[in-house]
Amino acid sequence: MNKGAKPKGKVKIKWSSDFAYAIGLLATDGCLSGDGRHILFTSKDLEQIDNFLKALGIKDVKKGKSYSKGSGKKIYYNRVQFGDVLFYRFLMKIGLTPAKSRTINKLKIPDKFFLDFLRGCFDGDGSIYSYWDSRWKSSFMLYTSFVSASKKYILWLQDEINRLLNLKGHITMAKKKNYWYQLKYAKKESLKLINAMYKKPEAIYLKRKKLKIDSTLDIIRAQEITS
Repeated sequence: MNKGAKPKGKVKIKWSSDFAYAIGLLATDGCLSGDGRHILFTSKDLEQIDNFLKALGIKDVKKGKSYSKGSGKKIYYNRVQFGDVLFYRFLMKIGLTPAKSRTINKLKIPDKFFLDFLRGCFDGDGSIYSYWDSRWKSSFMLYTSFVSASKKYILWLQDEINRLLNLKGHITMAKKKNYWYQLKYAKKESLKLINAMYKKPEAIYLKRKKLKIDSTLDIIRAQEITS
């Protein structure tokens, strides 16, 4: 009986810094279709799409455009989609699922590559913001955060960061159309977290966010010199 040819994968399934980074991007901005085969990744940053493909070692995939309606206007996204049954099954095995937005939970990420995964999460749905606090003289505030619609996922992320880096952070909840959970780190913990995520000089990252981080760190260094 002919069972047919075995499926061939576009993605080399082997843990590495780049591979873990791509998994982090998928955990935030990626989507598994319901057909058991296709993986979709979208971003407003074309560089993010290129980074995703580079991290997975994919070259022969076409990039396209899609849009969604928000606040009464169209928001355009860059997108890439490809079929890979083996990679799809692997993603399911480590904890990613179709319609994962509110159901994503613990993921099976090797400790050795967790910070690369976390950098991918940060480039996907993470943010850094800072400001001068007028209540105290020369007080520059800094926060790093990760967001998700899944409370279980955010709790898992907090536990893993605490286990590996001894950083506690705190979780807040906000509601727009739906509930969202935000894992936040204040200045002292943010500095340790940023240093850990960008420790490898050869790491892939979104330049726009890294530039914002570098500008923020420059302000903090200048403040330390003058204080």
